[in-house]
Order: sequence, then C-alpha cells, then structure tokens
Amino acid sequence: MKRTRTITWEDPMKGAKEAMQMDGVDYLRAMSDHKFPLPPLLHTLDFSVSLIEKGNVVFEFTPQEFHYNPIGTVHGGIITAILDSAMGCSIHSLLPAGRGYTTLELKVNFLKAVTIQTGKLKTVGKVINLGGRTALVEAQLVDENNNVYAHAVSTCLILKF
Repeated sequence: MKRTRTITWEDPMKGAKEAMQMDGVDYLRAMSDHKFPLPPLLHTLDFSVSLIEKGNVVFEFTPQEFHYNPIGTVHGGIITAILDSAMGCSIHSLLPAGRGYTTLELKVNFLKAVTIQTGKLKTVGKVINLGGRTALVEAQLVDENNNVYAHAVSTCLILKF
C-alpha cells in the first residue's frame, strides 16, 4: 500500500531581516507565536518546539514511517537533525541582536533504536559554555520516562552580522 505526504511551508526568509534586529530568544518566540514563518525543516521532518527559554529550547517529535531507514528504524540523520536543532536554538536563545551561530562540530551517540512504537521523544539540552566566538552545548533525546535514546555534543561558531 502506497503512502503519501504533502508538506507546505512559508518563505523562510520573511523573518530573516527582522531576526538580525532582535535578540535570539525574542526571535525564536516570535516564530513560535507565528509572527515569522517556522523553518521548513520543522514541517519536513514533523518536529515541533514545546519550550523556549534562555539557554533551553525543547524540540519534540513522534516517530513516523517517513522517518525510517531501510532496516525499519528512525534514520540517524533524523535523530541528529532534532538534536542539532535543539542545541543550536539553545545557543541562539542566549545571543544578542546582530549575532547568529552555525554548527562547527557535531558528535552523536545513538544509544537505542527508535521506532514508531517508541512514542513521543523530546530533546533536553544544556549550554555548557557560551564564549565570544564559540559555544559548547549538549543534548539528549529522551522518551516520556526519561530513557535516553541518543546523546550529542556540539561546538558552534558565533557569527556577527
């Protein structure tokens, strides 16, 4: 039986100019309040944001078949994408106006297989160090019982616009 999925999104650059004039947490909250379009990645991978606070942005998703790799588990790239998103946005939430970030280095440990039976998963992140040029952050992907499915550490480059 064939399955189909239709994805729609808005122009992601609508809020980009305004983002440069806002501090990170205000920009993230404006997107969450639908003042600016959400990144297309959230629609494509069916991620959502459940918490935005300074130093911690929580992403969630419920594994679906369209996340699967050829052996019937959620692809590592999907898991990496949600962890990278949570870590980057957690750093962004601490940045002043005119600053941004990009991932410089990323390491992920996959600890348990993720399938549609796993249920809803969320990220738990922590900014370890925010410097003037780089930041170090970590995150875990956990289920509703706080079982850890993956752990990641990232170094991000702080950008000036």
